[in-house]
Amino acid sequence: MSSQLFDNQVAIVTGAGQGIGFEIAKQLACQGAGVILNDTNKALAAEAAKKIRNKEGECVAFAGDASQPEIIDAMVDEAVRCFGKLTLTVANAGITLFGDFFEYPVENLRKVLEVNLMGSFLLTQAAARQMRKQKSGGRILLMSSVVGHQAHQFLGAYAMTKAGLEMLAKNLVIELSPHGITINTVAPGATLTERTLAEDPTYPKTWSAITPMGRPAICEDIANAALFLLSPHSGHITGQSLIVDGGWTSVSPLPDLSNMNVKKN
Repeated sequence: MSSQLFDNQVAIVTGAGQGIGFEIAKQLACQGAGVILNDTNKALAAEAAKKIRNKEGECVAFAGDASQPEIIDAMVDEAVRCFGKLTLTVANAGITLFGDFFEYPVENLRKVLEVNLMGSFLLTQAAARQMRKQKSGGRILLMSSVVGHQAHQFLGAYAMTKAGLEMLAKNLVIELSPHGITINTVAPGATLTERTLAEDPTYPKTWSAITPMGRPAICEDIANAALFLLSPHSGHITGQSLIVDGGWTSVSPLPDLSNMNVKKN
């Protein structure tokens, strides 16, 4: 009888219709976990879950805004209803809104805080409550960013939320460890995704030139790090942030943003 690393595990992965979140959800499901795959886009979530099922992974699509408390609670309930429990949670949903600090709109700041910070906090809270109730421990992973460690022009609001997530993980070690729950963050650097390529066709060339390893990350690079921190191999690791950036934070050269219209988005 074959055994896989995530047999008998049940995961929620938010913002997983494509990109890094999808790759994490796919790898979890293909290594034995039951997965609740969330995305705000209903069609995208359904298609992503179908792709994973076609690879013989167990995956249920769950559309909704992962920053909203009622959606978060419903996702946890769905995990328990479909698979009987919840043992792994990945708060991957997030948004990036560039903007000149002097002109940054209040509505953009509110949205970045709501999705990146509040949504991750509330998902962590709901998942941890379920794990505590089950009395069998669990793993929680928050998705940070290299800009939570190093300055990046026009990303003040976004960077603040990512640094905040890392402090949240560190702080919650005190309250979650007695229940056998670990909490860590992964901080991706520049990563080739559907979104980054659509927004900037020169993205691979730009980031290859300023990344010490000579290329930006691909989604598999980030997912591999995430799965380690979710796996049985990381049972004594908690409150930590794992940077996956090809060495960028060691040197931190900025890309040329001179052509970006940063005041409007």
